[in-house]
Amino acid sequence: MPESIAPEQLVRRAASLPALFQKRVATSPDAEAFRYPVADDWRSMSWRQSGSRVHAIAGGLLALGLGKEERVGIACSTRVEWILADLGILCAGGATTTVYPSSTAEECAFILGDSGSKYAFVEDAGQLAKLRSHRARMPGLNRVILIDGQVEAADRAWVMTLSELEASGAEWLAAHPRQIEDIIAGISGKDLATLIYTSGTTGKPKGVRLLHECWAYTAEAIDALHLMRTDDLQYLWLPMSHSFGKVLLGGQIACGCASAVDGRIPKLIDNLAVVRPTFMAAAPRIFEKVYNKVVAGAKEAGGAKLAIFEWAVKVGKRASAARQAGREPGLVTRAELKVAERLVYSKLKARFGGRLRFFVSGSAPLSRDIAEFFHACGILILEGYGLTETSAASFVNRPTRYCFGSVGNPLPGTELRIDPADGEILIKSPGVMDGYHNLPDETRIVLEDGWLRTGDIGMVDERGFLHITDRKKDLIKTSGGKYIAPQAIEGKLKAICPYVSQVIAHGDRRNFVTALITIDEEAIKAWAAQHGQGSKSYAELVVSPEVRALIEPFITTLNRELAKYETVKKFAILPSDLSVDAGELTPSLKVKRKAVEKKYQAVLDDLYAGTVADL
Repeated sequence: MPESIAPEQLVRRAASLPALFQKRVATSPDAEAFRYPVADDWRSMSWRQSGSRVHAIAGGLLALGLGKEERVGIACSTRVEWILADLGILCAGGATTTVYPSSTAEECAFILGDSGSKYAFVEDAGQLAKLRSHRARMPGLNRVILIDGQVEAADRAWVMTLSELEASGAEWLAAHPRQIEDIIAGISGKDLATLIYTSGTTGKPKGVRLLHECWAYTAEAIDALHLMRTDDLQYLWLPMSHSFGKVLLGGQIACGCASAVDGRIPKLIDNLAVVRPTFMAAAPRIFEKVYNKVVAGAKEAGGAKLAIFEWAVKVGKRASAARQAGREPGLVTRAELKVAERLVYSKLKARFGGRLRFFVSGSAPLSRDIAEFFHACGILILEGYGLTETSAASFVNRPTRYCFGSVGNPLPGTELRIDPADGEILIKSPGVMDGYHNLPDETRIVLEDGWLRTGDIGMVDERGFLHITDRKKDLIKTSGGKYIAPQAIEGKLKAICPYVSQVIAHGDRRNFVTALITIDEEAIKAWAAQHGQGSKSYAELVVSPEVRALIEPFITTLNRELAKYETVKKFAILPSDLSVDAGELTPSLKVKRKAVEKKYQAVLDDLYAGTVADL
């Protein structure tokens, strides 16, 4: 097994994302850049139109007095105005501080105060109220720009609307017609572009300092791989406050495709049928939910429909195995695939709009079983890997070269090293952060000679694919001294049980493994309707003996695939699903393991009652 992989070469074209954006506007001014919802309709914006608005926002910020690398916050959901504001900040020479719209008032005040943000864009009156309630803790916040709504008289000295900022910017540009171009030309790759505060499970979040070269590099590396094509239509719904969403914007600008932008998750499935994108990135939870719904629906239909579904998946898996090995399926399998396409696969593809070339999955581990299920149905999911500290994109599977269960090969220009002492993954690239904001000691712990210690454990196979085996800090060590990777257990259960939403495998310093399980509300209500339990609420179902009996056989099946010391001896079904609002999931839908274990400590203790639990 190689301990390191040398980087592919990458020809660099720009020092900053504003430079790439300026070039894109000049190269394809009349091509569609963004599509966005207004009420029940979708409207379009060309690159020329987006460039005009970005320059107006930049001019407005300069008129307010924004200086080079000074921070401007954005507290807003994913929408086209988020993108325009971000690019406006960067084109004015400033740096964006991202704030999740789900952040509490306390968290907003900390992030904007710690970053020293002078200005902030807020989506609406609700986001504005958060800042107003903690204004004393942000003495440096000079002005707030309101995207939706009107400014109340009492706030007029501190708040202005986005339209007012753009109008002011237009006047400023008329008086300084070349200033924006001059600022962009003067931006160095080493200048600060973005502060993203990592959403940790304990303590205050750390501000990750990402430079202009971080975004320019990742954008050009994505373009070099041709993951996005000029004729693609991307569906962009991921939080732009997160590095995953930000890096997709860079890739779009570099290649020149269009993006349909809407961060409203409840509208996701409906929007896909209307927008019909050709490319989309998502967190694994989206694929898990679709998988659960499809499999549960087939089982509930039963009879001939279930038999056809199982036959189609079997045919698809045979074809998938051939393609993973670099071969095309044989004549008989190809003929069967045509039938399966008409009867099964086409219906699943229609859920995603019918035009998708492939998905990219990131932010959390994707179960290999789920990736292979979708591939069997003719839908390719390419898993990638990166951290906020590496500008999100470091590794990805390619459309023509992929390995399920891996996160692919390094992006061009990215170096990989595996620490021989403990298997930790180290990354070096132009996308690696400058450090943690105002935290030199924290920075020294993870950065040495440009190499970032990721905290993830992995291995490289003989073909050069990176496999993430677990988080270094999440490894379970049982009281018997056995090390266990909880994510592997969790992924397996979610892949075999269509009714499970989330799983937290627990057992650190305990003498066996247990699991906290949440139930998917949509899936369990569909099951209940089919089994005489339709009158029960979700809260009643998850505590019922019938639902526990439903889950138990899947635990038994899971345990057959595990080593004896890994098997789940006991489990508890939680009263509600995990959520961002409850502080149990990050905005990118990762489980906050320690927060969940702390919240349900009494439940875990009951599972170990009467056992020796301590080392």
